Amino acid sequence: MARHRPAAADPALRHVVWRDLVSMRPRDGLIECLHPLPWLVLSFSLASVGLTLLAVPATFMFFLTALRLNHEAIHHNLGFGPHGHRRVLHGLSALMLGSNSSVAFNHLHHHQKVGTPDDIEGKCGEMTLWQVLLYGPRFPVETHLYGWRHGGPQLRRRMAIDLALNALVIGVALASQWAPLLYHIAAMLVAQCLTAFFAVWITHHGCEEGIVARTQRGRLLNRLSYNMFFHLEHHLFPAVPVSRLPALATRIDAAAPKLAARMRMVLPIPSL
Repeated sequence: MARHRPAAADPALRHVVWRDLVSMRPRDGLIECLHPLPWLVLSFSLASVGLTLLAVPATFMFFLTALRLNHEAIHHNLGFGPHGHRRVLHGLSALMLGSNSSVAFNHLHHHQKVGTPDDIEGKCGEMTLWQVLLYGPRFPVETHLYGWRHGGPQLRRRMAIDLALNALVIGVALASQWAPLLYHIAAMLVAQCLTAFFAVWITHHGCEEGIVARTQRGRLLNRLSYNMFFHLEHHLFPAVPVSRLPALATRIDAAAPKLAARMRMVLPIPSL
């Protein structure tokens, strides 16, 4: 990995005003928790009447919004206390499958080690498209094993809770043979295999020296992606909640125009 000097070293970023964007009240966090629910209900509703193909886009949007909520809980950006953020991670583990406690450990490690050989989450950003798609099914296995081995007893206890919730949900699905729940489990397993691509590669591949992630400009794409493409801004100021990243991006562009000129877009259509 070649990106040794992060964009955060740009002295112009010292002039970015960002602390006023950080504060979140518990009711703001509760609103964040609501984002995945309409998509989950729509997905289950369509699957329950046999409209599986129509359910797939709704399931994709559920997973996207659940990733956003999970991401906010990892960074304690929901306005809850530590126990509240952990409960969100446990609840999402049951809905998304896998251990989001492990995801949290690896993601915070990614922030500390981004662009280094020790960045287990971010390493797939250095792969080609075909390499990351083939690597996808191994990604959740490797990151979970890394968390279990290196996270200590407290993380292992939290991972055990997450995986017990996984087993409970899968057990209910198999025992009941309820088609929407069986569909949901299958869809989440596929989504987990594509996480390396959707959650890491598209925001980290092909970045030049000193730029650790991509970003996106244009209201439409950022609304459709729930602001998850403001990834460079997130790496520069991880304490800023995702809902405030558009405001942060405007401030960064104004304070550091040379950095703004070097940014790469997730999708090369910045006007949308």
